[in-house]
Amino acid sequence: MIEKLAFSLGRNDELPNIELAQQLCKENNAEGIKEIVEGLKNKDKRIANDCIKVLYEIGDKNPALIAEYADVFINLLNSRSNRLVWGSMTALASIAELVPEAIHERIALLLQAFENGSVITVDNCVSVLAGLCKANEKYKEELFPVLLEHLKTCRPKETAQHAERIAVCVDKDNRDSFIEVIDKRMEYLHKSQINRLQKLKKALGNLK
Repeated sequence: MIEKLAFSLGRNDELPNIELAQQLCKENNAEGIKEIVEGLKNKDKRIANDCIKVLYEIGDKNPALIAEYADVFINLLNSRSNRLVWGSMTALASIAELVPEAIHERIALLLQAFENGSVITVDNCVSVLAGLCKANEKYKEELFPVLLEHLKTCRPKETAQHAERIAVCVDKDNRDSFIEVIDKRMEYLHKSQINRLQKLKKALGNLK
């Protein structure tokens, strides 16, 4: 499968990686996916970068196919390569609800990346934490306050996007505290952001 990666084909675009992910999903090719996971260890960072792209594309299409590799992705949060860090967090976001226990076991490392990571890493970590909250009541009690605190202090331009990511774990029990934070942030936002949050509030108003 390595020979089908963009770098192996002498390509500078991501299309070969996307097509490979689609092929692996269509074939349910566990051995091929395992080979791509092994490629993350390649000393040539261009191959490793292509491999993480393939894997999170698979996660977007059929997350169950990469769920067993949660620990691999979590270990990469310590990588010196920002591409591997945010790519791994993207993969984790797709599988958080499938393997919440495996991810929560390493919650300290996840929260470290949440605090210190790049913009894309943090974006996807919001989704990981929201997925954990949705999957497990105990995790929700522990981590929903972390998400609320983040929503209070994140950059204004990120507020609507992050609120939408968090909304997957909002229920009738925590809705009021979530909406309270949203309402307080609105005075700092542009009209387009406010409109997104108003639409989100309307949707949450239908929760039972």
